[in-house]
Amino acid sequence: MREGYALSGRYKIVRSLGEGGMANVYLAHDLILNRDVAVKLLRLDLRDDQAAIRRFRREANSLTELVNPYIVNIYDVDEDNGMQYLVMEYVDGTDLKEYIARNHPMPYARIIEIFLQILSAVDEAHAHGIIHRDLKPQNILMDKNGNVKVTDFGIAVAAAEETMTRTNTLMGSVHYISPEQARGSIITKQSDIYSLGIVLFEMLTGHVPYEGETAVSIALKHYQNEMPSVRKYDKKIPQALENVVLHATAKNLNDRYQNVAEMERDLRTSLSSNRINEPKWHPAIVVDGETKVLPTLDKSVTEQEESDHVKELEAEASEVLGTFVKPKWWSFLLKGRRKWFLFSTILILFMSVFCLMLRPKDVAVPDLRGMTRSEASRMLKDEKLSLGKVSYRYSEKFSYNQIITSNPEYGTKVKENTAVNVVVSKGLEKVKFGNYRGRSYNSVKKFLQKRGVTVYKETKYSNKYAKGEIIDQSIPPKEKIVLSQATVSFTVSLGAKNIMVRDLRGYSLKEVQDYAEESSLNLIIKRIDSDEPVNTVVAQYPIANTYVGRGSSLTVSISTGKKEESSASSSSSSFSSSSSSSSSNEKEDGGLNFTKSISIPYKGEDGHPVTVSIYVADKNHNFNKAYKTMPISADASETVNFSVDSGQVGKYKVVAADGTVLVEDDNVTP
Repeated sequence: MREGYALSGRYKIVRSLGEGGMANVYLAHDLILNRDVAVKLLRLDLRDDQAAIRRFRREANSLTELVNPYIVNIYDVDEDNGMQYLVMEYVDGTDLKEYIARNHPMPYARIIEIFLQILSAVDEAHAHGIIHRDLKPQNILMDKNGNVKVTDFGIAVAAAEETMTRTNTLMGSVHYISPEQARGSIITKQSDIYSLGIVLFEMLTGHVPYEGETAVSIALKHYQNEMPSVRKYDKKIPQALENVVLHATAKNLNDRYQNVAEMERDLRTSLSSNRINEPKWHPAIVVDGETKVLPTLDKSVTEQEESDHVKELEAEASEVLGTFVKPKWWSFLLKGRRKWFLFSTILILFMSVFCLMLRPKDVAVPDLRGMTRSEASRMLKDEKLSLGKVSYRYSEKFSYNQIITSNPEYGTKVKENTAVNVVVSKGLEKVKFGNYRGRSYNSVKKFLQKRGVTVYKETKYSNKYAKGEIIDQSIPPKEKIVLSQATVSFTVSLGAKNIMVRDLRGYSLKEVQDYAEESSLNLIIKRIDSDEPVNTVVAQYPIANTYVGRGSSLTVSISTGKKEESSASSSSSSFSSSSSSSSSNEKEDGGLNFTKSISIPYKGEDGHPVTVSIYVADKNHNFNKAYKTMPISADASETVNFSVDSGQVGKYKVVAADGTVLVEDDNVTP
């Protein structure tokens, strides 16, 4: 195909990528989607072969069903002027053959990582009834990220009738063909598994197991010769890993892995510490014979040919046995006591073989994770194992009644009839939610988020709770929740909200009392002689338009009328408060001694004692030293003695152990 030609007016040929026994591959550019693609074009000498064309299209169409990250994607199947072609994903990289040559030796873990990707691709094809038939490193591509892309699924079958007759055509594939392919038997999924074993052999050693001058000589070795040990090339290869190669390349189908999943489970645990002392794997059935003639594949294998081939092998076996057992030897052995010796020998051999057949075989523990007990029991029964002890624990990964793990772990080799213990999920654990009212929001948030709880925050002013303390919570205390799935919203205090004091002059006593209650202010009333109407506000502190926090003190002077009209009360003043009371007497030096009852709010939890300290500032005290420290477990009150000079005021504040001011007053008067 010449460069620049556009297949179907869409796929412009850029250059040749390679040639195969059935098709040639080109790099092309998709003119519609503006991307590079690989085009596989049926060879010109096969363009008139209707059988080849039908198989090419049937196999190509079946490949479009395969969806796997490690299989080359198929984009289109079409023809151009009688030329059949397949459009697929272009992998910018190299093939596994070249990758091995460049990187050998590779770490065992890296080899397993790559090979598990290959197994995933082949397992996907087998699940759709597609057998590759030509698995080899040249058909396994490696992209620039080191990931696998398997290609050429099933296409080679269309050229099978010419494969063996074309000189050296099979040399690239014969190193990886199975014994049944070598002798012309029916190809199955296990044939792919044999080829996979050879590919794994090459990844571990850097060599193929069998070499020869001709394709036929190499094919005979696959059929007749024992598989060389990979540990001959590298003694550090774990025996468990070599066993995977030996099991995959067993000559007899009964000894070989029955499916890709078995090989995947075995390979995945091959570096496990549990398999360090694993003995070398040997097949249960040893094939001892010699294939004298390698059948050529000059036509498709039929059931009749398979039957004829079996008869030929039986005839060869009869000939060999006939040569060994001559009639006169048989007569000699049957004379006298010799016949009892012969009978005993045969009986012992028979019993030995019978006992070997009855001996439990090694099986791999299947992956039970995510199954229910009944599902696991059925799977174990299919593997000739049984369900052992069942224990339970909470799990965030596995739903209720699903199996979390097994003992022995999956992939471990055990004898048939072994009991497998499992751990079953109890689902997500539920716990009682705490009461966090009055606690620091930041510390509670950190505590809950570590346990998976989603935390939201709302804010509001509060006279009862200090700034940053939790006022309320959306999840009630003691409600059972799953922490990792819970979402809680906390209402957090902004502290007491500052308000601007009104100009209260002229307010009546009732009006100022209502205002103090609405504004959460501690009202202190002082009565003085004044020309203003009786029971009206004459003066106030703080003065109008001053900002104070809720809970602060508001002192007002209430008129008692003119002095001459109130001489009976001029010698004293009366004070009242919504939250405190006081009494006083005047000293000879003009100072005043009086008492004040202070209300102290409790900010603890569930009655647990908290420590508070009272600080007083008057003639005899200052805020540098606590007036009194005491524990409280509920709202409390304390009577404090004040001593002030005439015209002066006292102060106090109550402080919690964490430094939070619980209550204070900067204008304490008699």
